[in-house]
Amino acid sequence: MSLVLRNYQRKAVDAPYAYWEKKPKGNPLIVLPTGGGKSLVLGTLCQEFITFEPTTRIVMATHIKELIEQNYAELLGFWPWAPAGIYSASLGRRDAHSQIIFGGIATMFRQAARIGHVDVLIIDEAHTVPPDETAMYGKFITALRELNPDMLILGLTATPYRLDSGMLTEGEGALFDDIIYEITIKELIDLGYLVPLVSKATSTQLDVKGVRRSGGDFTPTQLQRAVDKHPITEAAVAEIISFATSNEKPRNSWLIFCTGVDHAHHVRDEIRSHGYTAETITGETETGDRRRIVEEFKAGKIKALTNANVLTTGFNAPRIDLLAMLRPTESTALYVQMVGRGTRCMGSDIHESIRNGKSDCLVLDFAGNVRRHGPVDRVTVRKPGKGQGDAPVKECPECHSLIFAGLMECPDCGFKFERDVEKKITKTADAVPILSSSKPIWLPVKRRTFYRHDKPGGTPSIRVEYLCGMVAHREWICPEHQGFARMKFEKWWKQHGGGDDAPFTIDDAMAKAKTLKQTAEIMIRANGKHWEIVGKKLGEVDESIDPMGYVPPSREVIMAQHDKMVAERKAAEAAAKLKPWEKPTTITVNAPKAVMPGYVAPRPKLNPSKPWNAQITPPISKTADWDDDIPF
Repeated sequence: MSLVLRNYQRKAVDAPYAYWEKKPKGNPLIVLPTGGGKSLVLGTLCQEFITFEPTTRIVMATHIKELIEQNYAELLGFWPWAPAGIYSASLGRRDAHSQIIFGGIATMFRQAARIGHVDVLIIDEAHTVPPDETAMYGKFITALRELNPDMLILGLTATPYRLDSGMLTEGEGALFDDIIYEITIKELIDLGYLVPLVSKATSTQLDVKGVRRSGGDFTPTQLQRAVDKHPITEAAVAEIISFATSNEKPRNSWLIFCTGVDHAHHVRDEIRSHGYTAETITGETETGDRRRIVEEFKAGKIKALTNANVLTTGFNAPRIDLLAMLRPTESTALYVQMVGRGTRCMGSDIHESIRNGKSDCLVLDFAGNVRRHGPVDRVTVRKPGKGQGDAPVKECPECHSLIFAGLMECPDCGFKFERDVEKKITKTADAVPILSSSKPIWLPVKRRTFYRHDKPGGTPSIRVEYLCGMVAHREWICPEHQGFARMKFEKWWKQHGGGDDAPFTIDDAMAKAKTLKQTAEIMIRANGKHWEIVGKKLGEVDESIDPMGYVPPSREVIMAQHDKMVAERKAAEAAAKLKPWEKPTTITVNAPKAVMPGYVAPRPKLNPSKPWNAQITPPISKTADWDDDIPF
């Protein structure tokens, strides 16, 4: 079988030769996104190593049996007589003496002596290698290098970082030295080798407040307890089905990530209750059932497949056109691996995929992972903290300056950042782009609303919100600013039918907002972690629509209310400290509400039972019968 590599695959295969020529003791890393043909690159490397040096012995190690089978089958697909074998207990084979061994690290790490001399160790899913020499990979590498100190190590992964140690090439104890070749998801989408990802805002959002972290990620038991609730599952499944059955673009193959075994079964049962075929795969699923379910899902016989932490790597199902994340995670690698399940084309490229019925993949992020980690092609890799570090910074999407993370306005270009939606409650959902850049799209506007925006110590502005479905897109206009911001406002005002005489104050602009043309549609596109408005289609003036949103009280009013509350509290505290005889006494006299003519109020009568109204007893006189000697 003739083998033709894509251009980027050829570059990935060639990269180790040039690297080892300069650094023969280095451990390089190749980064290829999910769907980029990593198995083909691995197989080609094995074939070329043995072609150049026929005695070369190679071990390809990974952690799950699906990848072992997949990589082995890929090699035999274009090199049927390859001297390859499998060493994996889960697959029932221990071909220890094959020239090329595809093996599971859990089976091999104690068997280095049995496997013998190895020239090249290739590690697939290299992000699973911990920087701990006492772990399985550490023990295996140490034992192999005792047999061959000159053994070469090469890693391949789609995510070159770990949750506990950051980038694989950084930090104390890092196994890999350099990334020698890398291509991003966005680049492969632009080349037509992966399908685009699209995201929609979901009304249902999972609340992980109070869930503890363990090992850098959410504690599994607490996470499932917080998320696995029937009302949440019911609402999320209803949204999944609503998006999947939309007339705009129906979805045929749904993959859903859940927090645990029980959660996966509950989501499956809820989907079944709507009349759709659904199955579940977990770590407890029997091998035969698992194989059957996967084959039927790939063939389209099963509409939805739920899983709990097992289909994030080594799962190849090109039909997937809807991903639902009901599994929040702090792991950037896990997030990228989950999203990567939907990027494969149904065919050799995007054109063939479109003909086969898949033009993109819809990502429904109920878990907040996109906001937590950023667009999948521009994720934020968190470095492990050691108690010290630089001040937090963020990148301005307008001018790309790095500024302090706490600033809400870029000091270089004036770009205004949106507040973190996880720290506020909104009536509308925020859509976070799954890719950092995208083609512009038009959205119909249901309502346009103006809000006054005051900043302590800053110049106030107006926030304009465009409600598109359940999502609010925003822009800011600045009547009271100077320079570029003022010129931009004047242009905006004139485009909306306000004329050349643009107001100079917020109050004046808000008062005249009814006279402006309505916004029928807006054009948006992804720019980093934000959507930006790049175009508008205007309608007619409609003064019957109230354009005003909630106007918060001014800072002066808030401070006056605060001062009043403080004064009242101090007066109450002072009164509480007075002694009883120092407190003022108030006497309330109850009078009849209405006095009738001739009415005479009754005179109060003395109560003879009261001690102060008792009769005075006459003095007792001394009589002769009394004894003077009796002491009183």
